[in-house]
Amino acid sequence: MKFSENWLRELVDIKADRAALAHALTMAGLEVEELVPLGEGLDGVVVAEIVGAEKHPQADRLQVCKVDAGRGEPLQIVCGAPNARVGIKVPLATVGANLPGGIHIKAARLRGVESFGMLCSAKELGIDADASGLLELPADAPVGQPLATYLGLPDASIELKLTPNRPDCLGLYGLAHDVAALFGSRVKTGEQPAAPVTGTARRGIRLEAGKDAPRYLGRIVEGIDPAARTPLWLAERLRRSGLRPISAVVDVTNYVMLELGQPMHAFDNDRLEGDVVVRHARAGEALKLLDGSEATLDEGFVLIADDSKPLAVAGVMGGHDSRVTDATRNIFLEAAHFAPAAIMGRARKLGLHTDASHRFERGVDPALPRRALERATELLLAIAGGKAGPVLVAENPADLPQPAPVTLRRARLRRVLGVKVADAEVARIFTALGMQVAPQTGGWQVTAPSSRFDIEREEDLIEEVARIFGYDNIPTATPAGALALAAEPEARIGALALREQLAARGFHEAVNLSFVSVELLAQWGLGGHGVPLANPLSADLAVMRPSLLPGLVEALRHNRARQQERVRLFEVARVFEAGDPPVETPSLAIVACGAARAEQWGEPARALDFFDLKGELDALIAWGGEPQRWSLHADGLPGWLHPGRGARVARDGVTAGWFGALHPQLAKALDLGPDAHVLELALEPLLARRLPQAQAVPRYPSVRRDIAVEVPEQVAWSQIGQVVRSTLGGVLKELRLFDRYSGKGIESGRKSLAMGLILQDASRTLTDEDADRCVREAVAALETTCMARLRG
Repeated sequence: MKFSENWLRELVDIKADRAALAHALTMAGLEVEELVPLGEGLDGVVVAEIVGAEKHPQADRLQVCKVDAGRGEPLQIVCGAPNARVGIKVPLATVGANLPGGIHIKAARLRGVESFGMLCSAKELGIDADASGLLELPADAPVGQPLATYLGLPDASIELKLTPNRPDCLGLYGLAHDVAALFGSRVKTGEQPAAPVTGTARRGIRLEAGKDAPRYLGRIVEGIDPAARTPLWLAERLRRSGLRPISAVVDVTNYVMLELGQPMHAFDNDRLEGDVVVRHARAGEALKLLDGSEATLDEGFVLIADDSKPLAVAGVMGGHDSRVTDATRNIFLEAAHFAPAAIMGRARKLGLHTDASHRFERGVDPALPRRALERATELLLAIAGGKAGPVLVAENPADLPQPAPVTLRRARLRRVLGVKVADAEVARIFTALGMQVAPQTGGWQVTAPSSRFDIEREEDLIEEVARIFGYDNIPTATPAGALALAAEPEARIGALALREQLAARGFHEAVNLSFVSVELLAQWGLGGHGVPLANPLSADLAVMRPSLLPGLVEALRHNRARQQERVRLFEVARVFEAGDPPVETPSLAIVACGAARAEQWGEPARALDFFDLKGELDALIAWGGEPQRWSLHADGLPGWLHPGRGARVARDGVTAGWFGALHPQLAKALDLGPDAHVLELALEPLLARRLPQAQAVPRYPSVRRDIAVEVPEQVAWSQIGQVVRSTLGGVLKELRLFDRYSGKGIESGRKSLAMGLILQDASRTLTDEDADRCVREAVAALETTCMARLRG
């Protein structure tokens, strides 16, 4: 919200300078984001008229102007502005003036011609950014008058960074109530007088959008002067509020929006057919907007239409075909109330952000439309003339929001703030904010105005008292109280501990947005798995991620593109699967590429491979204390994994995730090499761990037996290990694979695996017969289930 300081001071008495005003607004929660002084140091700048202009004898782009400054004899001034011409009135900086930016004006000789002053642009005066030519003043500007007096300077353009819960401050009158409460004054406001009705033109209004549009007011004004110019005072207020003056009708509607906070629109009445209809758009219905873009609508949009065609997207932007032009003499003014939910996100869906949508999305006072319509009519009749018809009203009162009284307890107020605020001060604060206050036993009953959508409960009223009373006036005290410590379950590894473990293993934590683009998911073969957003921030952030890897690999690509050859990243966050409701799953993802080890001299450099990432996985699994419950499988791989260098990870036979090298086609599409490896696991199975149990130190020695078996190539070591462990039970303390061989002496399609069986009994020393029996049982089980043969 940007506005003119002088305009605000006209609405409310402010007994403070500019700096104090800005500080008070910020401390009250209305943060001053930017404050730009305007027109300071303009002593010596006056209104002047160019009465003569000739081409400079020595320069093609300069003119020698005769300028009337109201001092008798015209002054000779050399000027290079392209719009300098006889008859216009412009600012003149006389000799001795000091302009913003340190420009000192003195008599000078330019290309051999004397010049006694400087004709100025708005930028040179520090009142606007326009430096395209001289600042042209209205024809009735009094020659010789100080420019600061004529333009109402000095002033300041103040921009507030408002939170979404304060849409009432998107109008000067709403902001004035806060300022009045802060400085102990009153808002200079009264009832808006009704504009004289001298016309009879009417047009029917039909409401067909239900709760989305419960109130719509209109009025026909006939016979306006399309050539009428916006008065300087109004144009300057718009300009200092960040809006460019366009035409009398448009400027009036913009002015009322800034003053009251009610967006308005004007249609060319001669282009309307039949009644004005407020309805939902039909699927595929199209409308050309004011900015020339084509909008394709759906049933979620509220539309302003007539009996034959759409006219405007309600709460967003008007249509091109019904716009007010330089030839328009009859207009239809509208002011309406739309439910915030009906407008929210509609502008972004069209790739727009307008002043109207910004206000309607947050909520506009439902009581404002009539006042705004009367105010706009008053200004329009004064500027462009015409005959105003009666106000046309269509509304569904039952669908309009109604303020509800809220009770504030005196004891609760003191307990939360930690300081006693006098009853009279509390009542003053609420009254100054436009609220109705009724004292009652133990506190107050407060009814907020219809513009304050944010006042719903007792805490909201306490916040209002704190804001206006002043946070600086609330003493600082250390809170006291007994805090219950949450017990960490021993059977679960903490997420923080997991992060610390990964960081200790050389990985950097990444934090990515939970939103990704549809195109990125399609590239990964995950299209249709994500949860689409109804109100996305942009097309690139339109879907909730079904996997952490697309975003994390994008971060890896970003780092590789910036000369980081060895990248190791992890992320712990939620993924989202489509459903009703959507399913959220905490997950861990790891991406790595480049060298397996950081640059060093102790061993030869080599690229990261599948087994390096498997080692990281094994370390995380071992941390849980139950590695025997985990297994790796070559089947069921997702399309984004390399079919020969990937694995499915399961716990107790249930899939927990996948890891391996990226599929070559995907890696090529992402401009990554074959060294890019990824891992993604569901977090809960990984964080589960076996409770530690104390055991006696073994009293009896262990026995080792080594065997080598031939098995088909497709039989995985995990399957063999599971068979041996289940066969031997608790006697098998450890199973070690120490050799793999295929080639000469081994049948084609088979491999040899050599393993060590560490056997131990807690109650006695195992004999050779016991160890041999265990070997026989293990080999028999492998022959039965894995088609194994014992090698001699």
